[in-house]
Amino acid sequence: MKGFISEDRHPFLVLLLLLAFMLGGYFVASFIYLALVTTVLGIEVIDLTNLLANPTEHPEAADALLLFQGLVQFCSFVLGPLLMLRLAGVNIGHYLNWKKLPLPTLLLLAGLLIIFIMPANSLIISWNAELSLPGFMKGFEEWARAKEDELAELTKLIANFGTLPRLLMGLLVIAVIPAIGEELVFRGVLQRQVHRWSGNAHVAVWVAAIIFSAIHVQFFGFIPRVLLGALFGYLYLWSGNIWVPIVAHFFNNGFTVFLLYLQQTGAIDFNIESTEPMPVMTILISAVLSAAVIYYLYKQFMLTPTRPESLAEAAGERENS
Repeated sequence: MKGFISEDRHPFLVLLLLLAFMLGGYFVASFIYLALVTTVLGIEVIDLTNLLANPTEHPEAADALLLFQGLVQFCSFVLGPLLMLRLAGVNIGHYLNWKKLPLPTLLLLAGLLIIFIMPANSLIISWNAELSLPGFMKGFEEWARAKEDELAELTKLIANFGTLPRLLMGLLVIAVIPAIGEELVFRGVLQRQVHRWSGNAHVAVWVAAIIFSAIHVQFFGFIPRVLLGALFGYLYLWSGNIWVPIVAHFFNNGFTVFLLYLQQTGAIDFNIESTEPMPVMTILISAVLSAAVIYYLYKQFMLTPTRPESLAEAAGERENS
């Protein structure tokens, strides 16, 4: 099957097509949501606008928002991009290299790396959270902090994982679906197309990481998320396998959800949402251990043959197979 993305198709056009399919996925998710919100949650469509505009005033808003987030993530970040690749005539299994799993120990280590690096990252989180902008950017700073406060309220509303069913739902919506969808979009398509466009793998990793951070609209958490996105990007670049950043992303989100569950059930007494840095010795151990694990993973993954970097190469293999 010859798709609509040929060898000479510019990467910018590929990214525009990706955006179009993601927007299409959003509209599909919205229609499905309207159908489910009345049957599953018992919320009348006529009341939905007021609920979404003032979610903290409605006790059922948490479930409604969680359902909406899950559907949008799945349709926009998973179904949309996969449909685009399929219609492009791409051999998706080869393009993403998802049929051949890396060694389980390497996958596990990639996930644990994200936990090991959290104490060191707390220092950057604290610095970014307390960042003060120059006077001429006062308007932007006020807007950004107000936006973060608004998102924090919504997050607090959604992140109610104090029971086992809600923990499982949280892991699905906050960890599993975003890990698959966001890595498919930002590493599987965006990073690879920027690599093809620029010819520089490092440029591709950092451009994808910056856009990955920007879509979360959290300026005072922007730098830590850029670094996290770059780490996912290098794991994908070195391994050539989409499951590696997916597992790492899942550990990042899932570990946070699980800690919230432990906090809300009283199992631990620790402020998960604190932006204070961890103790210096903990940060130093974290930095050394993380650097050692990154180097080990790099050496192990570089033993794997590199994979094609363009949609056209993957589509060409399909035509020749």
